[in-house]
Amino acid sequence: MNKKKIINDPVYGFVTIPYGIIFDIIEHPYFQRLRRIKQLGLTHYVYPGALHTRFHHALGAMHLMTQAVEVLRSKNVDITDEEAEAVTIAILMHDIGHGPFSHALEHSIVDVHHEDLSLKFMEALNIEFDGKLSLAIEIFTGKYHKKFLHQLVSSQLDMDRMDYLNRDSFFTGVYEGVIGYDRIIKMLSVSNGELVVEEKGIYSVEKFLVSRRLMYWQVYLHKTVVSAEQMVIRVFKRMKELAQRGVELDVSRSLRFFLYEKNHTDNLLENYAKLDDVDIAMAIKNLCAHDDYVLSFLSKGLIHRRLLKIKLQNEPFSRDHIKEIRHKTKQKSGIEKKDIKYLVFEGKESISSYSHSEEIKILFKSGKVLPISECGDHGIEPRTMMKRYLCYPNE
Repeated sequence: MNKKKIINDPVYGFVTIPYGIIFDIIEHPYFQRLRRIKQLGLTHYVYPGALHTRFHHALGAMHLMTQAVEVLRSKNVDITDEEAEAVTIAILMHDIGHGPFSHALEHSIVDVHHEDLSLKFMEALNIEFDGKLSLAIEIFTGKYHKKFLHQLVSSQLDMDRMDYLNRDSFFTGVYEGVIGYDRIIKMLSVSNGELVVEEKGIYSVEKFLVSRRLMYWQVYLHKTVVSAEQMVIRVFKRMKELAQRGVELDVSRSLRFFLYEKNHTDNLLENYAKLDDVDIAMAIKNLCAHDDYVLSFLSKGLIHRRLLKIKLQNEPFSRDHIKEIRHKTKQKSGIEKKDIKYLVFEGKESISSYSHSEEIKILFKSGKVLPISECGDHGIEPRTMMKRYLCYPNE
């Protein structure tokens, strides 16, 4: 069987599956599950086109990785065939640990970071594939001696970010996120074992960093998206609370394990691999008719897009203002005081536009390498931006 298939990707055109083992991984049920997990969670409530999946993103990141490896090899960077295959596997599987609605329910279903779950999936598949993923795991975890290979998978300028900015911009129609990914890849090189960008690509890197910041506020942390995702989080939290009290909930068998079982360690991967957007969506739809006011109210709001009103500001919200809203909500809904926290709540969202922890490095024609933060007029300063939000019923 010919495993070097060609896939027609809406963002990059025709994408080739470069290795037979890549095809086998893609065909595995663990990976096929990514077809049922939306890349941007509930962002389609704001941008109707944002219905692409983690499956799309993984294939796109794989495609960019093959281009990056080809560019580096053309510049006499030593990458063996085994390393090329392994780094491609690593980027293909970097997000396989994501749960329903991607980041929205991370740490809610199980308190484990998605990258740790990705590693668990890779280790499980490594056993199934007779150790053929061992090098990919070394690269993924940063334990392999060629640091630049790990940086291609996970850094401030990796193939993951390159694809998701480009892809999310394409499907949302928010063109502020468009980046010159092809030029950045062409400008990649390696110096002293680390990934660098040649001097000519510095403006493209600046554009990349600006685009990422704009996409966070305009798409990923759009206030309506924040409201919808916080509602899903609270639906799940309420489900867990009621399940632990022994209240019967009409949910799938896959979701039932994470609601009613106290010990999630046993058979975690087996049960997690069965969970996707469909389980959560079905539960929310069924819970619209539940006797519990909180579950019913939030579920109906999500199904009919009657989301909680949300206010954003830089300063903390007035305690008196929050108290007044809680009082009005209790009067109107008739729910107990202890349950008001599900309908009226505050929080904060923040992004770091750039970090000094592992800098993007620029290679000058003279051979000198400098962090981009020290590159004269092109200095990029680390900056954390935060906004506070307050959610409450629109009525």
